[in-house]
Amino acid sequence: MSDTKSPDTLQKFMFEGAPVRGELVELSATWRQVQQRRDYPPAVKTLLGEMMAAAALLSANLKFNGAIVMQIYGDGPVRLLVVECDGDLHMRATAKFDADAIISEASMLPDLVNLNGKGRFVITLDPKDKLPGQQAYQGVVPLDGDSIATVIEHYMLRSEQLDTRLWLAADANVSRGLLLQKLPSTGGIDAPVDDDLATWDRSVMLGSTLRNAELLETDIETLMRRLFWEETIRVFDPQHPSFRCTCSRDRVGNMLKMLGEEEVNSALAEMGKMSVDCDFCGQHYAFDKVDCAQLFVATEVLASDSKVKH
Repeated sequence: MSDTKSPDTLQKFMFEGAPVRGELVELSATWRQVQQRRDYPPAVKTLLGEMMAAAALLSANLKFNGAIVMQIYGDGPVRLLVVECDGDLHMRATAKFDADAIISEASMLPDLVNLNGKGRFVITLDPKDKLPGQQAYQGVVPLDGDSIATVIEHYMLRSEQLDTRLWLAADANVSRGLLLQKLPSTGGIDAPVDDDLATWDRSVMLGSTLRNAELLETDIETLMRRLFWEETIRVFDPQHPSFRCTCSRDRVGNMLKMLGEEEVNSALAEMGKMSVDCDFCGQHYAFDKVDCAQLFVATEVLASDSKVKH
């Protein structure tokens, strides 16, 4: 379920002498893997591709072993957009939309998701290793903005108090993005704050010259040279995003156990078996009556053992 030969790249860089960092990401193989699993209208592809680029850019600075899950949901023809990316830049994504709706290629985010103002943007930080004092965090905010980039910029400023600018673009072939972020100054009372602001303002001005077509048509190495050739920047080792789905038969079994034995048996009586397809990778999982019985027998044995120990 993973693409081990992904040529995709995320490049981090810092502006020397100023608390301003940047990242450029290019997703092609990873993005194609997502598209192979479901047929999306062009406007939905654009939104989901831009969200993938944004998730990779934000995940590159995770301070824990875990994942970022970004969700946008609302009351338009596109009900849900989900992208998951972990600290190693393993990614998966999916979208749910009304197949009967007429979705114009020129449709924007508010028309697709936030039709009656009920759209929401959700970021979940999900640690894989639940260390003492470490738990999942979820931020939910109204869908404030006309694009994926502006929604995330507003979220980062309000929730993280970080000035963040994003430029995102996606088509059927590639998803690319640029992130610039102004970090808190680490200098003392005599630190050159004006110089920091000047670097930030200049970097944003340079980023703002980037047009959607240029972002789609130009590789990230060329983009970096073209935008920041007059700046002194420190470039880090590149990272390589790839597609990976974390679904498994055990996880699906756990989901069935959460439904409860009575509900599962009712469904089995009606359909003969339980079938679940992963929304992210399309993997099919089937559980017949024997499989489901074993799920709940195992649960009963664990419960019985727990009572004996007490």
